[in-house]
Order: sequence, then C-alpha cells, then structure tokens
Amino acid sequence: MIRYAKPTDLSDALALLGEAQWRVLAGGTDFYPALGSKPLRENVLDINGLAELRGIAETASHFVIGARTTWTDIVRADLPPAFDALRLAAREVGSVQIQNTATVAGNFCNASPAADGVPPLLILDADVELHSLGGMRHLPLGDFILGNRRTALQPGEMVTAIRVPKSSTAGASNFQKLGARRYLVISIAMAAARIVVGEDGRIADATIAVGSCSAVAKRLTGLEAALRGRTAGPALRDIVAEAHLAELTPIDDVRGTAEYRREAAREIVSRAVMTAGGHFATETVAA
Repeated sequence: MIRYAKPTDLSDALALLGEAQWRVLAGGTDFYPALGSKPLRENVLDINGLAELRGIAETASHFVIGARTTWTDIVRADLPPAFDALRLAAREVGSVQIQNTATVAGNFCNASPAADGVPPLLILDADVELHSLGGMRHLPLGDFILGNRRTALQPGEMVTAIRVPKSSTAGASNFQKLGARRYLVISIAMAAARIVVGEDGRIADATIAVGSCSAVAKRLTGLEAALRGRTAGPALRDIVAEAHLAELTPIDDVRGTAEYRREAAREIVSRAVMTAGGHFATETVAA
C-alpha cells in the first residue's frame, strides 16, 4: 500500500525516513512530469509542511539556503554580488510559474547534467547539509552529485539546506547559458564565474564551473589558477584556452554535438569571466 505523509516537524519527517523508503517531494516540477500518466509506485514524503526549511539565513560563517527555498526566493533575496550568477540562473529555470515552485535543493538532487543551479553553487564552494536520525553531515556539492541522476544521499537521509561559506562570497559573479532559444530551454552548455579583483587591478581569486558538458558540472581548476594574478581587462579573453576545457567530456545529443559544446563552452566561459571581472556586458547566449 502506497503511503503519503506531510509532516510539519523535521524530527517527524526523519522518523518516517528511518522506517521506510520514501520519495521526498518539494516543488514537484521534476517529479510530476517524470511520472506522466503512470500510477504512483512509491511512498511520498511531502516536505512542504516543514516551514523551517524555506528561506535564507545568515550565520557568522555561512549563508544558509533552506532546502525548500524557491528560485523566486533567490531572485528576490538581498545577497552579495558573488550570488549574481545564482540569481541569473534562477531566472533561467523554466517559466516564472516554475521558479515560484521549484526549489534550489530539488534542482541539484535531481542530478541532471543540465541543472542550471549547479555551476553557480560550485563557484561559491557550496556544501550540502544532510539530516537523518543518526545526525547531520555536510558534503561539498561536488561530492554530493556523483553522476547523471546519481547522488551521495543515503537511505534515511534528506537534504535540509545548502550552505555557502562567507569566505567564498568576495568579488562578483556571472552566469551564461547557451540554448536553442532565449527562454524555457534545457542548456546546450552553461558557465558560471566568480572573479575577485584586488586593489592593484589584478585577479586575487577566480572560480569557474561549466555545466551540460559532462555527466556532472565541473570546476575548471586549471583556468582558475591561470587567471589568478592576471590584470583584469579585455586581455582575459585570450587566457581561456582549449587546454583548460580538457577535463570536460561533452556528448552528442539532439541539442548539439560534443565538438560544438566544447567550442561553445570556451566562448561562454570567456563571457562569464569578462562580465564577472567588470569588462563585458551581461548577455545570455542563444544558439
């Protein structure tokens, strides 16, 4: 017999997770389309009664984004410029109606290679807060997403928040997405960059991530290292070389070839870096 539960207390939700297998339901914007006309075959744990899991809090060391926080909440939040990439990505997640319902945590728990929110969170060194009856643990987002539709979530465990360390919120950021049209599209490639420019005009820190070009979004650590110490300006475009994209493993599919994705990634990474560094107009690319 299939069960449905909508607890209003986190401890009750964890107790249910500890006693049986449940499908956790938040925004449902991936869950319901995937279900289609098929009948439910698993227990559903609706967490929309857990008010404590929605909203953005600030502690001495972190910005904490509750698991039920929606993309509209991100757009409206008063956050530092380092979150601009996440805010831009929020505006690209489906329609406004979807943004009002879909959650940030649901986006990366779905573990799609084309999840818009993942690159902007990677450049912020975000980690995932996980709760179970056994306690709480934190995993870097890059360790939580294991592959296409695969995560490190353990039985009896649920995501309760995403944490961004304040040490990773210096500078400004940008998000670039390439799709077959301007809106309501799954990306062919996307990139997020956070650039910190020192008083001497040189790049003190850089974090860059690319999505839709591998089974999981990836940080371009080689390019990050190449940018540090460079003078911020138009010449940054020339630093983004094909060698820096070597760790990407794009595929051929209906949206584009692997070769096209790799070429597109180089261009949108350049745009994201230039914009975050203050030397290029913000622009979302269309194929």
